[in-house]
Amino acid sequence: MAGFLDWSLCTLARSSFQTLEGVIAMDGTLQALAQIFKHGKREDCLPYAATVLQCLDGCRLPESNQTLLRKLGVKLVQRLGLTFLKPKVAAWRYQRGCRSLAANLQLLSQHRPEQQTLLVPSNCHEDDDVPEGVESVIEQLLVGLKDKDTVVRWSAAKGIGRMAGRLPKELADDVVGSVLDCFSFQETDKAWHGGCLALAELGRRGLLLPSRLAEAVPVVLKALTYEEKRGACSVGANVRDAACYVCWSFARAYEPQELTPFVTAISSALVIAAVFDRNVNCRRAASAAFQENVGRQGTFPHGIDILTAADYFAVGNRSNCFLVISVFIAGFPEYTQPMIDHLVTMKINHWDGAIRELAAKALSNLAPRAPEYSATHVLPRLLSMTRSPDLHTRHGALLACAELAYALYRLAAREGRPVLDYLDEDTVQGLRQIHLQLSERQLYRGLGGELMRQAVCILIENLSLSKMPFKGDTIIGGWQWLVDDTLRSLHLVSSHARQQLKDAAVSALAALCSEYYAKEPGEADPEVQERLIGQYLAELRSPEEMARCGFSSALGALPGFLLKGRLQQVLAGLRAVTHACPEDVGFAESRRDALKAIARICQTVGVKAGAPDEAVCAENVSQVYGALLGCMSDYTTDSRGDVGAWVREAAMTGLRDLTLLLARSRPELIEAHICEQVMCRVAQQASEKIDRFRAHAAGVFLALLHCDPPTPHVPHRAELEQLFPRCDVASVNWNAPSQAFPRVTQLLGLPAYRYHVLLGLVVSVGGLTESTVRYSTQSLFAYMKGIQRYPQALESFGGTLLQVFEDNLLNDRVSVPLLRTLDQMLANGCFEAFAAEEDHPFCVKLLALCKEEIKRSKDVQKLQASIAVFCGMVQFCGDVRRQALLQLCLLLCHPFPLIRKTTASRAYEMVLTYSDVVGAGALDEVLAVLSDTAWDAKLPEVRAHRNRLCDLLGVPRPQLVPKSQPHGFARMILSPLVLRFLQCRRHL
Repeated sequence: MAGFLDWSLCTLARSSFQTLEGVIAMDGTLQALAQIFKHGKREDCLPYAATVLQCLDGCRLPESNQTLLRKLGVKLVQRLGLTFLKPKVAAWRYQRGCRSLAANLQLLSQHRPEQQTLLVPSNCHEDDDVPEGVESVIEQLLVGLKDKDTVVRWSAAKGIGRMAGRLPKELADDVVGSVLDCFSFQETDKAWHGGCLALAELGRRGLLLPSRLAEAVPVVLKALTYEEKRGACSVGANVRDAACYVCWSFARAYEPQELTPFVTAISSALVIAAVFDRNVNCRRAASAAFQENVGRQGTFPHGIDILTAADYFAVGNRSNCFLVISVFIAGFPEYTQPMIDHLVTMKINHWDGAIRELAAKALSNLAPRAPEYSATHVLPRLLSMTRSPDLHTRHGALLACAELAYALYRLAAREGRPVLDYLDEDTVQGLRQIHLQLSERQLYRGLGGELMRQAVCILIENLSLSKMPFKGDTIIGGWQWLVDDTLRSLHLVSSHARQQLKDAAVSALAALCSEYYAKEPGEADPEVQERLIGQYLAELRSPEEMARCGFSSALGALPGFLLKGRLQQVLAGLRAVTHACPEDVGFAESRRDALKAIARICQTVGVKAGAPDEAVCAENVSQVYGALLGCMSDYTTDSRGDVGAWVREAAMTGLRDLTLLLARSRPELIEAHICEQVMCRVAQQASEKIDRFRAHAAGVFLALLHCDPPTPHVPHRAELEQLFPRCDVASVNWNAPSQAFPRVTQLLGLPAYRYHVLLGLVVSVGGLTESTVRYSTQSLFAYMKGIQRYPQALESFGGTLLQVFEDNLLNDRVSVPLLRTLDQMLANGCFEAFAAEEDHPFCVKLLALCKEEIKRSKDVQKLQASIAVFCGMVQFCGDVRRQALLQLCLLLCHPFPLIRKTTASRAYEMVLTYSDVVGAGALDEVLAVLSDTAWDAKLPEVRAHRNRLCDLLGVPRPQLVPKSQPHGFARMILSPLVLRFLQCRRHL
């Protein structure tokens, strides 16, 4: 051992953590030394311990940036310290008399007095000398508690616990005092975390005497809420988690009477951490610590009831903790006020906006548990926080004021009392002054302006719902200005906060108008109505899309009495927004919000006969249906993708709501052709390729089919109810292509739905998503296989397919997937019945449509899809085959080399598949020409091989069309050089 230790010391002296070789050497040496001093005999290692410690001090390991080296250094240091001290159990340590959980519970159930703690007298004789190196070891371990890496701090904490267990009582108490010094506001979160780990180790080993609990418990309670903001995030989650570990260790270490003075504080702090901590690991750690205290101590008030509600799994959901579990726990008076105070002190000003919003809602939910305290202490404090220079504090305080005021109003309303019974005059005036103060300080602009606007809009909504006595007050005009300016300035707001701000402003407007703009119940002030609706209709023509979105939503949120007499004008303005003009074709969001507004207005005003300016009636229902149905064909795309899907989704929702409204009140207003269009358009969307919108369309379709009372004039209602029985509606996952397409495809058998379902289905079959293509193709082929024995059904299907092709000619969104679908259908023999008849009308028209589709096209995907269709069409007899072969020959000399090569490859496969296309004598030569020719060569070379192929296939050689020459006068005025240039271009 002596030789190895000498070699190790030399290695440590020569190694450096500045180089890779030095790190590797030092790493191995430290591991070896740590193992020797762990497993070796103390008598053998003690002579070398001081030398190793001195050498280790010279290595300056705490300065290394290598985590492993620092960790091994701490391990070696603590084992050197344990070598210095004799292995013994400290006679002075605290010992809990009964450490059995079952025995504790039995004692509690029998109400027997607890066993006494076994304590060795403090004056026990301890005459052992402490070696000199121990002080250096303790100092290095205390430094390790503040290391930047958790593994080093954890190792140092365990070393502190082991060393303190062998020290005399006085020295161990000094160590405890040094550990407590880590909990200073001057220390970093690393020191707080290491201190918590060390306290837990000391407490678990009985080395933290009860006399020190008065100092230890307060710092642990601070650690349970420790959090420091760092930029856009915060640190401290590890500190809070370690503090929960300290509470867990205290529960196992001490007798209940030792912790009795601290039970109230610890239980409240653990409940708060378990319910209100942002980090799920901390919530679960606090729940576990609370459970341990309930089981081991038995003194936590209402412990079992709280554990049942806040167990490990329940605290996993943050919203559930803030809004549900907290309300249950606050029902116990011991926890109510500490929970409210914590929310106001720590969570209302939290850096995370989601926590601030949850805290405000939690305060609202807790207000009924302590209404007087909330009204007289909490709300005035929140009002003072609204004037804070800190943005997060202002925002959270505004949200909390709004929620708390409305909560007190609801409580007063339930008790049949006015809200002013809870809110004094100063509080009401404070709520009134919030907007004025923010406006004077110009806090609606610049950094944080959108947060302030959103919070004040929520405040306006809640104060309006709370019926604050502000009617006729000048503050109403200020609120109205803020709402209007917010809706007008949405384009200046960041995109991620825009929707939330718009929703807050619209909700505020609805509540404000309902409470303060009614001259009489159900009657609007004419002046206010004229000004408001006129202004909003003018804003619908704004060049900014977001302004159109905001004011469309605002019109949709207006109460019915403001729309009375102006309904036609409002609907006309919104319908104008839904029309996609060339200059605003990309304004998909404004069209979506206008459709939502139309549907919401219809729900607001209801149905009434003969009153087109007051309600939905026969005079205006067709116009509403026209706007909604017109937007069902919106397939606008931009850099975000299919943004028209938002419009179609809103249109489907509006059609459902309007149709159900009419079916319940005035079903005679639903005309047969309108109902058929609605059902067919929705069925088309239910067969398209985007899962989410397909599922939404299916839900709308089934809601219209199975509504009570039934929707009139639904085409094929009896067949639909058999295909989609009410009992199967909830069991089908329409998002899944495997479940949706087999059911939707059955609609192809119903003539009224065939065209629209097929239009949606070809887009899915010819799409790109693997699962959608697979299941839609399988479902379509299964239907085609079923109608092969019925010529009339096949003819009808073919005619519908050609009609879809003809109606969407040159519409690449449909035509390209349709060509891919035709390729699949021809390859699978779906139209073999037409091949027996020469020049069948279906084949002739299909060929003509394909030729027209690719005429002068430069779209590579479309041309490649058409090549496959022409190859599949050679299975038909007569002139159709010759024309298809001619088209293939033309494509063999296409200007794009890729198209020429693709045509040759597909034609080669076609010749092998359909052997009757080429005579037996020419088959080998045709295959040789197709396979051996370099089709990406220059066109004159390729054209010769193509012409030879035409001769072999029996089709006429394509002739070059001569270009027209300049007229005589033009030839006279053009110089010879220009004429030569033009001739060269024509030749090219």
